[in-house]
Amino acid sequence: MTDHRPLISSEAHRLGFDFIGFARAEKLDEAAGRLEAWLNQGAHGKMSYMANHFDMRVDPTLLVPGAKTVICLAFNYHNPEKQHDPKAPKISQYAYGEDYHHVVRDKLKALLEYMRETIGEIDGRCFVDSAPVLEREWAQRAGIGWNGRHTLTIHPKQGSYFFLAEIICDLALPYDDPIRDHCGTCRRCIDACPTEAISPQGYFLDATKCISYLTIELKEEIPAEFKDRMDGWMFGCDVCQDVCPWNRFSKRHNEPAFEPNSELLNMKKKEWVELTEDVFGKVFKKSAVKRAKYVKLIKNILDV
Repeated sequence: MTDHRPLISSEAHRLGFDFIGFARAEKLDEAAGRLEAWLNQGAHGKMSYMANHFDMRVDPTLLVPGAKTVICLAFNYHNPEKQHDPKAPKISQYAYGEDYHHVVRDKLKALLEYMRETIGEIDGRCFVDSAPVLEREWAQRAGIGWNGRHTLTIHPKQGSYFFLAEIICDLALPYDDPIRDHCGTCRRCIDACPTEAISPQGYFLDATKCISYLTIELKEEIPAEFKDRMDGWMFGCDVCQDVCPWNRFSKRHNEPAFEPNSELLNMKKKEWVELTEDVFGKVFKKSAVKRAKYVKLIKNILDV
């Protein structure tokens, strides 16, 4: 077997990916059990799509017949700059710039095309948080990081502010070793979560309590029991990552597309409360915030 990993890794880094790892494409029996238990407890809330295509979600060979490798990649989005008005409703830093689905997917497609040009015919598909793929499970198996108590992937040298992406393909490659858990006895994310969405032991997230779910995925009004616990967040939430000790190693991203609109960080609370649909369209022209839509964002702003 020819080891094409150095070639693939070099091009991935050139495209801006920070980390890359390689895992055997196989059914995830243990992860399937955890996913089933999570769904059975209703922890996915109104995200009905999480229960769809269960078999595909736990078996990459059903997504790409003949798949041998899951190539896992991490793309940094960290921007330590905060909104200038401390009273302004807050937005998760991953949504500061252009929608990562498009930015990262374009780079992923370029990597797959490069592989085909330099290695030969490869049957593969690209995935960026928009298909039934257990991204964090694959990232852990490929050695990119471990799944922390807050359930996000943590890299020991650069924390957790990453988008995950995958290429599932029929190219056989040597595989990387998983990274073991390094959370130890730390429970800062559990203690800091404003809505107690993370279980007392960690490693289990009840999405129906998560601020990111409440401000993005939940199309209805935020339940009354959470309205005084939103910690000022109007779209997403960074609390569990902000308090994580491993994020002291985080570095600012180098992706121009992730730079925020100049107005976004400067807007004051009054401007957010009086936000018009025209200004919404201008500030979030290519942003993932458009997922929430104008009406939902205004409701969130008034609720926080």
